[in-house]
Amino acid sequence: MEFFCGLDVGMDETAICVVDGTGKVVLEVAVVTDPDAIKTALEPYRGRLRRLGHEAGSLSPWLHPELLKLGLPAVCLETFHVRAALKAQRNKTDRTDALGLAHLMRTGWFRKAHIKSEACYRLRLLLTHRRNLKRKFLDLENAIRHSLKVFGIRLSHVGRGGFAQAVREAVAGDALVSELIDAMLNARAALWTEYCRLHDLVVKLVAGHELCRRFMQIPGVGPVAALSFMTAIDDPARFKRSRDVAAYFGLTSRRWQSGTSIDVQGRISKAGDGDVRRALYEAASALLTRFKRKDKVKTWGLAIAKRTSHRKATVAVARKLAVIMHAMWVDGTFYCGDPGASRTDVSARAAAKDRKLLGAHA
Repeated sequence: MEFFCGLDVGMDETAICVVDGTGKVVLEVAVVTDPDAIKTALEPYRGRLRRLGHEAGSLSPWLHPELLKLGLPAVCLETFHVRAALKAQRNKTDRTDALGLAHLMRTGWFRKAHIKSEACYRLRLLLTHRRNLKRKFLDLENAIRHSLKVFGIRLSHVGRGGFAQAVREAVAGDALVSELIDAMLNARAALWTEYCRLHDLVVKLVAGHELCRRFMQIPGVGPVAALSFMTAIDDPARFKRSRDVAAYFGLTSRRWQSGTSIDVQGRISKAGDGDVRRALYEAASALLTRFKRKDKVKTWGLAIAKRTSHRKATVAVARKLAVIMHAMWVDGTFYCGDPGASRTDVSARAAAKDRKLLGAHA
């Protein structure tokens, strides 16, 4: 008889449930969240253990490869799908979650989540910390602006470079407020320094990566967008078609259809990596509004904007960019947005862009 296992992974303990082919529970136990401890608990069933499922989480990039190394048939499950399936349970506990995961393994009604490579997670960590530093910097700046409104001081026309000097001059007459604001401005300056350090590291890594430099030949796609897209995909072969990438990042419309009378086409799903979706949206916006040369994607997007709205056109162009970038990755091709341009002109523009990127960190 075959057995199926579900793991509800926690920071300290992992609930384990094993069921047989008929759904009968044969083991329920909690062990320390450690691959060796999990292997020891499942040792009596290893020879007939067909699938072992665990939900994708913060520990998955470490736990999943370790379970595979120990010879366990581990499967990482998509979180959204698991959450929807487990809603049918009356009570939610670690024990019942492990039981529900075991039944999902037994029935085969699950979706696999992709576990990225360790190198990919390192690059994503860089992007995550860069984003966090920028958000904290903006939070501090907005807090300073808001606190000064109490005294009637409005800094609506002050740029980032002259912000600190303008604030110090505005509160120079109040010793207490000046001391408080000075501490906030020093923290803001420290955050900006470290943010620039991480941003420079992003640019340096992109400058030395051939695929990212090819992505950046697309107008509007910068170092952050190129690196975000590459690390989010990790393995392009896991998508059968390039257009599936747009749905993976939540850039396709939701649909609600029932019978012949209900068929609603909604807004985009916003599923998947939000950082990549935002980066693609910003790249699409830059292509439509800032790029001045001829480009067939830009022409296509502007035609959509005339029929509907600029916002919908930007989403459509972002969806198109995701498809194009995946196709470039798979085929090893280069982007040529102007069909009338000669190959020499395209190569010259690409070389100039590479020299500019590489020259910043020579």
